[in-house]
Amino acid sequence: MFFLQLRNELWKLFGKKRTYIGFTILLLSQNVMLLIFRFTRVSHRMTSLLEGNGFFPKDYISSMTVAIFMLLPIALLLLPLYVTLIGGDLMAKESEDGTLRMILSRPISRIRLVLVKWAAGGIFSLILTFALGVMGIVFASIWFPWGGLFVFIPGEMFSVFDSGAALQHYVVAHLFLTIKAFTLMGMALMFSCFNIKPAAATILALSVLFATLAMQFMPFMKDYEGWLISAQMSNVWLPILSSPVPWWKIGSAVSILAGFNLSFLLIGAITFQLRDIKS
Repeated sequence: MFFLQLRNELWKLFGKKRTYIGFTILLLSQNVMLLIFRFTRVSHRMTSLLEGNGFFPKDYISSMTVAIFMLLPIALLLLPLYVTLIGGDLMAKESEDGTLRMILSRPISRIRLVLVKWAAGGIFSLILTFALGVMGIVFASIWFPWGGLFVFIPGEMFSVFDSGAALQHYVVAHLFLTIKAFTLMGMALMFSCFNIKPAAATILALSVLFATLAMQFMPFMKDYEGWLISAQMSNVWLPILSSPVPWWKIGSAVSILAGFNLSFLLIGAITFQLRDIKS
């Protein structure tokens, strides 16, 4: 019964036009950034950086490097926007449209409904992240040759990988990026279980993310970075692009985000269970 309800929820989710807004904007933004990289001096600066560190630029100015170049700002700004948009819609939109009472009149408990919505949102997060990775490498391959991977984040990361290792790191990074997307969706769904509008649930989730992100960049918060959910969302996937990979750091972030996800699910389910739907 659960999987039948999940299937119906997925049909409903992917039957809405607004579900595809994220895919469309990600595709457009990737192509804009790709053109900027191809026709401006961004690549020249990267070439100088590689030459200054003793590497041959032609080996690392590749489709893989450009795909990561596009991924970093998208993972920071656009991906959170579209997963929280869907998470905020999942329950609050049913209430706004007046369909929630009809759904609960069927043989489905409130807890199961929350679980179905949570699973559907998780599948959407996985598909969106997978599409982000595939579109990035496909479009970058049109303009740039296959090669090694170069990742540079000022003050944090300087990594180079050959073409074989580059693909492995790229794929694994996207798999762990799904955890970030899933966590954001879960937080938005939790707010969606309250008696608020879909837009409010999305805004609340984004507010938590960007408030902790702002604190993360404050120098005096460095010692408390581990308490910030934005820092853990970065630690769960970004270190995979380092050499060597600090798996202990990633494992710690995974366990902390698992606790956050469980908390979001429990708070949302309890709130929805106690909520007066008739009011």
